[in-house]
Amino acid sequence: MTHHIEVENIKCGGCVNSISKALMSLAGVSDASVTKETETITVQGVASRETITAKLTELGYPEKGRNSFLHQAKSFVSCAVGKVS
Repeated sequence: MTHHIEVENIKCGGCVNSISKALMSLAGVSDASVTKETETITVQGVASRETITAKLTELGYPEKGRNSFLHQAKSFVSCAVGKVS
């Protein structure tokens, strides 16, 4: 199964690294790719869309139209972690 999800707050390669690493750690995800320019994430595997979007929201990258100040703040932290790792 393939999920295409448009999200908010992807700013740089650090964001891409954090998202990719977190999604690949989920059970049922066999591949995850992030396109920074369109803020689109493509996930392959049997993990449910709800599981994937919950993880993205936890990191600060909610689906388009569901952004908040808290999500933006979380995304800065995830971005910084992604730059370091």
